[in-house]
Order: sequence, then C-alpha cells, then structure tokens
Amino acid sequence: MNTCLPDEQTLQDMKAAIEVAPPRPHHSALLSALSGLLPGCEYRFALTRGGWYRPGGLIRQDGERVAVNIERWAEEALAKCDGDLAECIERHEAEGLLATRHTGKSHYFVASYGSGAADFVQLEIEELQEVADHLMIDPANPPTDLFELTDPAHPVRVDALPVGLPHYRFRRLSNMRQVMARQTTPGMGVAPLSRFMDEWDEGKAICQRQFSDHWVVSIQNRHDRYNNALLSSTPVSRHGRKLRSFHWRPEARGVDLADQIHAFDRVAGYQDAWYFHMVASHMVSHAIAYALQSDIEAGFSYLSDSGRQLLNRWLDRPYSV
Repeated sequence: MNTCLPDEQTLQDMKAAIEVAPPRPHHSALLSALSGLLPGCEYRFALTRGGWYRPGGLIRQDGERVAVNIERWAEEALAKCDGDLAECIERHEAEGLLATRHTGKSHYFVASYGSGAADFVQLEIEELQEVADHLMIDPANPPTDLFELTDPAHPVRVDALPVGLPHYRFRRLSNMRQVMARQTTPGMGVAPLSRFMDEWDEGKAICQRQFSDHWVVSIQNRHDRYNNALLSSTPVSRHGRKLRSFHWRPEARGVDLADQIHAFDRVAGYQDAWYFHMVASHMVSHAIAYALQSDIEAGFSYLSDSGRQLLNRWLDRPYSV
C-alpha cells in the first residue's frame, strides 16, 4: 500500500491542516502536520516559485472590507444600475475604493514511494497574502467597460499595505505515475516528459540519483482551440538559481568545453546534468549538442558513456520538454 497517497478523508484532513498552518520560512509547522496525518510518508520541501498574483476584493481607505471578490462586486454593482456603467461610476467614484490583490507563491513538496523517476507524490501549496493594489476608479481616466472596472490597463497604484496575514491554500496533490499515464496520446508516440523520465531512469543505476531530488513537475490544465482538455507537464529544476550562476561559452571546444560540461554537472550535483537541462530548460542551448558531436568526431572522449548515448539518441531524434 502506498502510504503517500491519502484516502479521501485523510485528503480532507490534509487540506484543513494546510489552511490553518502558519506560514514559516522552512514550513516546519506544515511539515509536522503532514507527518502526523501520513506517518509512513516523508514529505520534504522541494521548491518555491513566486511572482504571481490574483485579483482580490475591495476595501475603503480606512481598511474596512467592502467585498471579498472584486469581479462579483462589480457585476452586482452594475446590475443595480441596470447595466449603466456611467451611473455605476458616479455612485462609487467619491468613495475612493481600493482594489486589492492576492500576491502568491507556489510551494512544491515531494514524497518518494519507489525507485523510479515517476515514483513520487507532489504536493502544491499556495502561500497568499492580500495587499492593497490600486484605486478602483481613476477620476482622470474612468473605465469604459466592466473589464476595465475590475482590471484597468493603467491603474493608479497605491502602497501595497497588507490587508490580511499570509496563509496557505491547498492547490494540488499529484501522483506522478498517474500524471505520466495521462501524457500518452494514441498515435502520437512517446510523450516528451515520458522520454525524459525514461532517460533519467536509464542512468539512475549508475549515479543513484532520485528524480524528485532534482526536479519537480509544473502541471497546467488548459484547453485547445476545440476546447478539449489538455494536461501540460514540464520539468522544473529545483536548483535553477544555483545553476544560473554558471555560464558556459558556446564558442568553447575540446578541453574548454569539457571543463564547462564537468563544472555544470558538479554544480547541478549529478552526472549528465548538462543533457537534462538542455532538454528541459533554457540554461543549456541545443547548440551545445552539435559542439559535442564535433568534439567527438575530432577524437575527444570526455563525455560519460551514458552522456554519449543520450547525445547520440537526441541527435538522431531531437526533442525538448
């Protein structure tokens, strides 16, 4: 039995524990709560991605709450004016209402339950804080439609003062094996993420590396132009910030290129890291594959056996995730 996959009741208890846990720099209270609910499973912090926000609500200048959801408030306010936007603006312009936003971070936690690359559970939790954002109605440039009322193109910004305390919110719990199963489309061949993880597993026996120690998977639900539901899954390096400090020179060849390849692998913490970052990130250009091929043809042999196999396979059938 996989103790990292909760039953429905335990999942509800997890969500409740996440909502009440106070955000901490190392997520100690959260991890402790998860450990108590899933004693046979060890969740560990993997990565934080931030810099995004969502529309919030409305407050008065003194901080009094007017609405939790600005879009719902705007629709109701406009309906009370029989759809007359000019009348709606006239009614509320003098109030000086402030729109808020929820600034967000996405925290990724992982728990392994097997030796395969996809044998792990990924927990995504948002950390949100509501802050003041902008004047809802700019008297000098009033909105011309409902969309501009709720999300103006050129808002009058105000100081981003906190409206509430930071808090966690459950986003998603994913069994990566199930995510991988959804990657395959009949008649389309091996999905890029599936190939990526298969290649990882091929070299794992040599390097004893665990996929979830180095990568998480960004999962996005979207729709195509025919409104068919699609699942977009992309590997994201857990060590991207550390690796950004390393710059390889595309013009390097021979010993210089070997030094750069080996230095990149050392910083990343595992063999053939250059290859996986070439496939799944923008840190290593595809051009390096052809530079390596040129070196091999010139008689250089600084790549590992596994790295050379990966390179040859990629040159025969290039791909990216």
